[in-house]
Amino acid sequence: MRRREFITLIGGAAATRPFAALAQQAAMPVVGYLSAATPNEGEPNAAAFRRGLQEAGYVEGQNVTIEYHWAGQQTDRLPTMAADLVQRHVNVIAATTTPGALAAQAATTTVPIVFEMGGDPVRLGLVVNLNRPGGNVTGVTSLIVEVAPKRLELLHELLPTAKVMALLVNPDDRALAQAQQREVLSAARNRKLELHVLNARSESDFDTVFADIKRLRVEGLVIGAGTVVLGGIKKLAGLTVRHAVPAIYQSRSFPVAGGLMSYGADILDSYRLAGVYTGRVLKGENPAELPVVQATKFELVINLKTAKALGISVPPSMQARADEMIE
Repeated sequence: MRRREFITLIGGAAATRPFAALAQQAAMPVVGYLSAATPNEGEPNAAAFRRGLQEAGYVEGQNVTIEYHWAGQQTDRLPTMAADLVQRHVNVIAATTTPGALAAQAATTTVPIVFEMGGDPVRLGLVVNLNRPGGNVTGVTSLIVEVAPKRLELLHELLPTAKVMALLVNPDDRALAQAQQREVLSAARNRKLELHVLNARSESDFDTVFADIKRLRVEGLVIGAGTVVLGGIKKLAGLTVRHAVPAIYQSRSFPVAGGLMSYGADILDSYRLAGVYTGRVLKGENPAELPVVQATKFELVINLKTAKALGISVPPSMQARADEMIE
């Protein structure tokens, strides 16, 4: 893990540096990095963001300062953190995840904001349209919501006789949870599947979730995007295997941790692109005229060892389409 000189922790998960410390580096532009994760969980994404910044000509500690604000999985802290970054007069706010982007937008209409998120920024009111955002906000969307039905379809392809599925969401991430629920429910109806929506606000809810899965006789689980999953991905992967529940998630981190499969955008590449956009804004480009970048690189990852443990035979056709097979 790369060490960082400029890490700011706020309220329990972190503590901010005084404004005077920033003044010492007034010659450098300052990027406010807003994340719902903890530093350890969010470091791979932050590293990808820094790579993008470097591609745009900015290296942390040399010609740009980054103020990291980590919410530690407590999204209700994000509005206060976003307001703090505005008060510190940062040059750009890099807002990650849907709650982070919404918190930053609510905090300022003047400071440029570059988001990395999974939702539809137009539907959420972050931008006027994708080609010409029109305000102080632009960024990258990994299309988590739009791809959610595809995850259900892939899981059903692997479990063709299944009739009962479940979708796990974090209700505290209301905008993203509602959007995923809408799209996956529609896909389930089209496939004549019974779909149960289950909620988890934290890892402490996981045991209840799997008790409900057993009670409802759920045959497959689509794990929705949400901050609770980011922090508990290893635990979730282990529980799906322990309880023999075939499951799919958006990120390859899930099958790498022992889960069955994943399908979604390359998140690290999305963060890299957000870093590139942040650099462009620092150079003077107007967010209102920078088109929102939509993910184009998607990957299907299957853990064959887990499939065997669950008694699932992965069809050769699906193996051929997979970008990675974990054995």
